[in-house]
Amino acid sequence: MANPGYGKRSAPDQRPRAADDFTHLRPRESAIATYLDRLADGTDISVKTLAKHLPYGQCALRTALNRLQAAGHLRRGREHVRGTGSARWITRTWFSRTARDDGWWARFTRGDVPQRERDEHRPPTRSRAFILLAALGRTAPALSLSYADCVSLEPQVTQWFTRGATGPDVLRALTVGLPATVHSPAALVRSRLTTKLPPERVPGPVLRLLECGKCGAPGRPEALPGGTCGPCAGAPGPGRGPSLPPTAVRAHATAVRAVAYHSQERTHA
Repeated sequence: MANPGYGKRSAPDQRPRAADDFTHLRPRESAIATYLDRLADGTDISVKTLAKHLPYGQCALRTALNRLQAAGHLRRGREHVRGTGSARWITRTWFSRTARDDGWWARFTRGDVPQRERDEHRPPTRSRAFILLAALGRTAPALSLSYADCVSLEPQVTQWFTRGATGPDVLRALTVGLPATVHSPAALVRSRLTTKLPPERVPGPVLRLLECGKCGAPGRPEALPGGTCGPCAGAPGPGRGPSLPPTAVRAHATAVRAVAYHSQERTHA
């Protein structure tokens, strides 16, 4: 794992995992993307660390990560969340199982996350809240719930997650100090979810800045198509055109000197 606050960060609103997630990539990039996708957030995914766990050298991994970036699966940058009491910008590497175009990444840097993309041909997946409720009986057998109970209570647990609670937070609130006999598990869970609901979070605006995947230069998303700046992609810099051949440079210099000489002659006259 990376130091706290660093490492891999999963992009939001991704489609559920499927066997064809990375089949559009080259075999090496597909294998690396599959490996990254299954790593937990906060895992160190630097080239040096990945080289210790994958059968590729650092140079090959650096090339592969740049290709994943060009394909829309990865972006590098920095992030600062106002209200944290710190003025530091934290280095981030965002990974998305679902390939994103430059427009999506630009909206992401502004905190304007688009609506969840859904694939109607894939079966729906159970939410984190439903899974927690369905497994509640394993932690506290007295609170075993039916399928209908889980569906009914799912929105309340989702509200807890929206307010920043973690799974252990919810389990602790539901299971600590249970009475000797629980006559109605669903009613007790509903009551605790209501009375112990944490306050709403007031998140500060998110500030994100993308960086070129090759040279690390920061820039606006529109200046980093595919996650690469113009100079690294071979484009001329701002205000610069194609370079002149030496003969043209010498001819231009001669003309400038001639104009300056005649201007000086007229001044003395």
